[in-house]
Amino acid sequence: MCMCTLVTQEAPDFTADAVLPDNTFGTLKLSSFRGKYVILFFYPLDFTFVCPSEILAFNKTIGKFKEKNCEVIGVSVDSKFTHFAWKNTKVEDGGIGNIQYPLVSDLNKEIAKQYGVLFNNSVALRGLFLIDTKGIVRHAVINDLPLGRSVAEAMRMVDALQFVETHGDQVCPANWQEGDEAMKPTAAGVADYLAKHSVG
Repeated sequence: MCMCTLVTQEAPDFTADAVLPDNTFGTLKLSSFRGKYVILFFYPLDFTFVCPSEILAFNKTIGKFKEKNCEVIGVSVDSKFTHFAWKNTKVEDGGIGNIQYPLVSDLNKEIAKQYGVLFNNSVALRGLFLIDTKGIVRHAVINDLPLGRSVAEAMRMVDALQFVETHGDQVCPANWQEGDEAMKPTAAGVADYLAKHSVG
């Protein structure tokens, strides 16, 4: 399935082995997170280069995501044992340390295929999916292998989604940040917003 077709659709469910935040092995079922928002992100491989910077950046802000009722889940085609070894390698030695969110093992590459991010039948591209509390994909982005993602942008999208869910008569314009003025989705609303905010 093409990643672009997932937005507005139910997130493909999966049950898979994972290394959990308490550094134990377990089974993770995506649909068990219903009632929470989920940032589901794919990365190519453990013990590589861009990947640890992203994983550690998500870990640095995990508390802020949880405050927003949002869980973070990482996925790669590595085994749970490789995930475990990477978590048990110090950051200064190229590891990720004891990060506080699950890393899912997609050893057979089926999850990456379901989400349309499998590259050359070998590794996952840097796909990121924001899933709402009902299990619907509301935002998706994909980066090529050498291009790291913005954790701040992922957080901004969580904020934007929660804002429009709370304020059903408003939408979030370009570069909207939490606390900014939003826009009424009408001709008059657009004109009013643009009159007050230069976007040129």
